[in-house]
Amino acid sequence: MLLFRADPFGGTHELLPCGLLGGDLVKLFRKNKSKYYWYDFTVRGERYRGSTKESNETRAQKAAALKLAATIKGSDPLDRKPPTLREYSKDFLQWVETGRLEADSRRYYKNGWRLLEQTKIAGMRMNQITKDEVEKLLFPGSASNGNNALRTLRRMYSKAKEHRMIFEVPDFALFKERGRSLRLNDEAERRLSAVAEQPLKDIIVVMRDTGMRNARELYCMRVENVDFDAGTIFTPDSKTESGRRFIPMSSRVKQTLEARCEGRSEGWVWMSRYKGKHIGEGMVYRQWARARQAAGLPRELVLYCARHDFGSFVLAKTGNLKAVMNAMGHGDVRSAMVYQHPEGEIIRNALNARHISRPTVPNDNQANA
Repeated sequence: MLLFRADPFGGTHELLPCGLLGGDLVKLFRKNKSKYYWYDFTVRGERYRGSTKESNETRAQKAAALKLAATIKGSDPLDRKPPTLREYSKDFLQWVETGRLEADSRRYYKNGWRLLEQTKIAGMRMNQITKDEVEKLLFPGSASNGNNALRTLRRMYSKAKEHRMIFEVPDFALFKERGRSLRLNDEAERRLSAVAEQPLKDIIVVMRDTGMRNARELYCMRVENVDFDAGTIFTPDSKTESGRRFIPMSSRVKQTLEARCEGRSEGWVWMSRYKGKHIGEGMVYRQWARARQAAGLPRELVLYCARHDFGSFVLAKTGNLKAVMNAMGHGDVRSAMVYQHPEGEIIRNALNARHISRPTVPNDNQANA
């Protein structure tokens, strides 16, 4: 049975009995110029009125019931209009600055928002951003860069849900990332050394021979943690607990660091032009981008590939996975297994050896000749 009631703003709406929605607790109606059903209910003295985004009566009833349940569930009434992603970013970035986060996490989320801010979803209300909308997004750079933005988006939704600004979080997939296959090998170093500025030129040498993480370990290396007599570098803080370790120095790393630390017993090894600061990622990246282009190397080659080259080379020469894990600060065997490559030279020699002693069998034409 259809009921009708006067619209307080003028006009007449078609009003449907609510059935499972609980009588007059939720009113479901259609506007003259809308194909969707609309809901109207009051919770704790606050009125909520909006579109169900459904043109089917049964689905509209379910949508209205879910909306009512979500509103009742909240300790405070829901805002009639959830914030846009850009509006909420102010609260999110404030949490990033003041929350108990590592410096790397702060940088990660800030960069993630920088990428998100340039997309169309930045201006959309958070309850209107769907899985399909998110999975249409494209970001510059690698899949890792895109996932930086998507993981930041997930974190923003998680915080917004904690604050009861929204009750539903879109479930979207991340980009598929491929492991690093490029290595900053001898040839790449030779070409980079011819065009690289300082301190990048020295950084490449140290990274290739120590396997240190660039931002978290190398850039913040201190003079007092370099023991030239023992030939080791101590990293007091790293990505994981296993990252606290002593790293052996090669002869050329020792020579490079002695020149940098000459006459000093403390302070940053890689000093910034700003007093009391060490070098940062931004400055090194700009030098890297210029050198890589001048050397004619692919954009996919990043400075972190020097760490990958260290792990691959040392494992191939020693065959000692545990030693590689200790040197690189890996606590999980699976993380270190990426350096275990089938060496082409070994396979080639094995195949050649199989054929060396094999006698050549004459074919029919040779036998009849």
